[in-house]
Amino acid sequence: MPANPLKVFIVDDEYQSRNLLDKLLQEHFPGIIVTGQASNVQEGIAGIYAHKPALVFLDIEMNGETGFDLLRKVENRNFQIIFITAHDSYALKAFRYNAIDYLLKPIVLDELKEAVSKAVNQLSAKRIASDAQLENLVQSMRDPKKVNDKIAVPTADGFVLISVQEIVYCRANGNYTEFHLSGGKSLLSSYTLKQYHELLEEQNFFRAHRSYLINLSHVKMYRRGEGGTIIMNDGSEIELSRQNKDAFLQLFK
Repeated sequence: MPANPLKVFIVDDEYQSRNLLDKLLQEHFPGIIVTGQASNVQEGIAGIYAHKPALVFLDIEMNGETGFDLLRKVENRNFQIIFITAHDSYALKAFRYNAIDYLLKPIVLDELKEAVSKAVNQLSAKRIASDAQLENLVQSMRDPKKVNDKIAVPTADGFVLISVQEIVYCRANGNYTEFHLSGGKSLLSSYTLKQYHELLEEQNFFRAHRSYLINLSHVKMYRRGEGGTIIMNDGSEIELSRQNKDAFLQLFK
């Protein structure tokens, strides 16, 4: 927790949900002060302007309005957001693609602790979810079964929204991930390769090696060997592990 108390505001149209979250925060997070609650968009906007919280817990659907309606009406947004949702797995993947945190109802304490810890780290790094991330999330939520074509990559400077098809391959670098993009560009993400594997494996990506995740759309050729070598369109040579060789070759039969 930060040295100074973290000011939190809760916006949710369900009375019991608001109060449960308020109680959990007060009982288990001594570095947090819940400055207020709101049950709808207008109350939420007024409360945010009045209390200037660093972190807002925001329900997605509220009496015919949405949390996105609230965010569009708040000027100079400088707080972190944790969405509260009851949506299915398709919609939840949209949050992960956009590097925006969420809690699934009913709220579980361990998940709350993890979400708050992430939010505190993002605030310390001055990484606030951008308008582009939020708009991409809105579009994904409108058509949750549509394949996501953009992903938000957290970097030292903030978040970069890139096209999934622009990714040639990802390489593990300790607890970080190097993104190698078409055109010779690269990015260093603060997420692990394991996290990106889980996110991208259904999008034509393949774990060639424990250190490499490749975009199959960018494979140029395969060179035989013990495991073999995959040549990418940008000329990169990616080692293929022996245990993944059969699975890789099966993709091209």
